[in-house]
Amino acid sequence: MRSRFDAACFVFALLTATVVLAPWTHAQSQEQELQQMKDKVQQLEQQLQELKAQITQAQQKPATSTPDANVAVRANEEAQETPAAPESGSGKNTVDIYGHVMLDSGYEFGQSDPNWFDVMRPTKLASFDGQFAPDGKTYFGVRQTRFGVKTSTPTGLGNLKTVFEFELFGTGGDAGQTTFRLRHAYGELGHFGAGQTWSTFMDIDVFANSLEYWGPNGMVFFRNLQVRWAPIQNDHTRLIFAVERPGASADGGTYADRVELQRTKPKFDVPDFSLQARFMRNWGYLQLAGIFRKISWVNTATTPPFGLTGDAFGWGINVTSNLNFTKNNIGRFEVVYGKGIQNYMNDAPVDVALKNTTNPGEPVVGVALPVLGVVSFLDHNWNSKFSTSLGYSLVNISNSNAQAPSDYHQGHYSLTNLLYHPVPSVTMGGEFQFGRRVNFSDGFNVNDYRLQFSFKYDWKKGFVF
Repeated sequence: MRSRFDAACFVFALLTATVVLAPWTHAQSQEQELQQMKDKVQQLEQQLQELKAQITQAQQKPATSTPDANVAVRANEEAQETPAAPESGSGKNTVDIYGHVMLDSGYEFGQSDPNWFDVMRPTKLASFDGQFAPDGKTYFGVRQTRFGVKTSTPTGLGNLKTVFEFELFGTGGDAGQTTFRLRHAYGELGHFGAGQTWSTFMDIDVFANSLEYWGPNGMVFFRNLQVRWAPIQNDHTRLIFAVERPGASADGGTYADRVELQRTKPKFDVPDFSLQARFMRNWGYLQLAGIFRKISWVNTATTPPFGLTGDAFGWGINVTSNLNFTKNNIGRFEVVYGKGIQNYMNDAPVDVALKNTTNPGEPVVGVALPVLGVVSFLDHNWNSKFSTSLGYSLVNISNSNAQAPSDYHQGHYSLTNLLYHPVPSVTMGGEFQFGRRVNFSDGFNVNDYRLQFSFKYDWKKGFVF
């Protein structure tokens, strides 16, 4: 009897607890669900505010009918990696890390300077028969491999932009080597910038979509140390003034082995002055650029010989354009002319040379050599996977009468290719290249031909914080 009574009490207590606790447990569950719903609503409200801010910002930005010259056709491979840092329109800091790994391989049918085995440079072709014999060489290299970092930081004076970029293509004392080579080390705040980047005198958008590294010989192509001011920068007009590091090279010509020339040294006491104006429209753009420079030389002998101390003034006018013929065809054009601007050219010889005179008191003088450069290329997209670039470039030097007969007078450059892009970040293809060198007055000229096959893998990672 006792056990039945205890069992009944236990059942009664259990039922009572269930009745009492059930509403409390249900209420607690409802409170948790309600809190979760409130949190979700707050998240949605925050996202909605961010979207409204982005819409407002986009509406406030001035509309433009001028498309980017490189949108219609696959972007210029060289111009893709320029000092333009990522925009920080959201008011946040941005960092882009980018680069590519690239393998070049090919066959040269003729001969050229072995230090420049994997590029087509008419100035590096033989100046006399058999200079770089024998004909026919196979080459491989990864010297176009590149790495860079771009940043953008909002400040009270505008965005602070920086770029640091290097590659593995050795030049100068490292010519022919796979080694570190600085490309860009440049910073910009608002309308002012300083560091090493594309010369204000040049236009990187003329560079063709080629596999060959060096590019058209007749274009202005020079990364220089400079301080620049861009008072006008918008979607239709760009105006830049710059002060750039001076420099030049000289040719003693037929007097090169004279002892008197050994003590003649260059002197650069004035920087180079350059300017650029670009006008952008639906059909493409037109850019006008100019440069003025002083080149001096001093003979350090106690009694300097005649004509071996002096100076020359260099100047140049550079007219460039990209024309959007159709959605899939873009033309890249350049005509440049000047005196003493050879070191700004992509592939040209010396800036200054000796000239014979009829004055017995000063039989030789130094002069700035005139140079003409021409570039004409067409980039065509066959479809989303295949593209082609083909064109021609020229450099012509007006030699002085004291230069050696075998000195460089004229160079021709041409190529055509077929590029395949299985995905946007991968490029592979083949290219036929032609180069020609013409000497000054000895009648010698030489042609060179190459077939190149390359594989390029781009990568990029952006951070916003």
